Amino acid sequence: MTLVHAEAVKNTKSVAVVRRESFVIPGILVSVASSGMRYKGRPDLALIVSEDPNGIPAAGVFTKNLFTAAPVIVSKHHIEQKADHIRAILINAGIANACTGEEGIRRARRSAELVAKALGVPLESVLVASTGVIGPQIDVDLIASYMDELLNGLAPNRWHEAAQAIMTTDTVPKLAYAEIEINGTRIKIGGIAKGSGMIAPNMATMLGFLCTDAFIESSLLNQFLRYAVSRSFNAITVDGDTSTNDTVFLLASGKSGITIKDNDSDSCRKFLDALEAVSIDLSRQIVMDGEGATKFIEIQVVGASTEEDAKKVAKTVAESPLVKTAFYGEDANWGRIVAAVGRSGVNISPQAVSLFFNDVCVFRDGMPINDQKTEEMANAEFKKKHINVRISVGSGNATFRMWTCDLSHDYVTINAKYRT
Repeated sequence: MTLVHAEAVKNTKSVAVVRRESFVIPGILVSVASSGMRYKGRPDLALIVSEDPNGIPAAGVFTKNLFTAAPVIVSKHHIEQKADHIRAILINAGIANACTGEEGIRRARRSAELVAKALGVPLESVLVASTGVIGPQIDVDLIASYMDELLNGLAPNRWHEAAQAIMTTDTVPKLAYAEIEINGTRIKIGGIAKGSGMIAPNMATMLGFLCTDAFIESSLLNQFLRYAVSRSFNAITVDGDTSTNDTVFLLASGKSGITIKDNDSDSCRKFLDALEAVSIDLSRQIVMDGEGATKFIEIQVVGASTEEDAKKVAKTVAESPLVKTAFYGEDANWGRIVAAVGRSGVNISPQAVSLFFNDVCVFRDGMPINDQKTEEMANAEFKKKHINVRISVGSGNATFRMWTCDLSHDYVTINAKYRT
């Protein structure tokens, strides 16, 4: 396999995540097709299938947007019914099947039924996901006409094609993969994601599909996924808009022969670290590919009373249009960030707040550092592509970090013309 990036990416727990052109998760097959439902000349359907005819454990985390898309409604019901026996996931890109009423739900079920009948499994064993324009109905007859191609094309190493098939305004496919050793056996964890705009952390138009060859029952798998999502997909924001379709699924094939069942065990901790690392890497890729983005920004809040307080401060700063445009303009306008901290709703003492751009302190203990050298150093940091903003609020020991991007002219252009 060819490495997309020469160097592995490491999270704080030193789990190496490699971005590959593809990978293999034993027990999982993938296929794609080009239906032309909205996009021409590119794959827009993806199918993920378990080789186990009885299905495998799965977990899902979904959007909290009240205008929940039809595929989310259907998949939530299916995973409640068959969480330990999920056989397949069908994804389409271009049409979100959101705000489509009962007809949209019927079509989502019908698309799942196509896969279920082809595989000879119960309807509830198939999950569905959609992304794209809100409002139009998906063409189920068109999907049906490509079902044979999807089934005949199933292979273990088509993840890169699947990552391309689920893209909308994304400019690059997003994949991440890691291996850990448990009881002398290499455990594999891999995933793909899509997302570029309408990205904001309120998961319970971003999709993520994670798989492992460990065996983990659905109840524990669900705990693992929610933990990982809270520190990855729920810790990013591009524009503050929570999609109607946000979904992340995690499948456990069990092909490695390793079972993880004690959530206090060393093997559990190893797996959770790796799952978090893969999820964070995919999340960072989404931010890096934010619509019109030119900067990747990490907001790190330290010294908060609680993690929730730290998250509120980070989120307020990360989603401020004034802050984001300052990053785009390469203007180290610390006043916008301090103002955002102050309106976050968190009870802090202004005299205890300090602010750093990378290692440059521009505001300490509630007062600016007003000298020409600091101003020049801060503006130099803002010219970099990756910028770390560290905010110390002096209230306690809790921390939280989020990832965001700048707000450019291109963001407006992309979204002003999205449907055309």
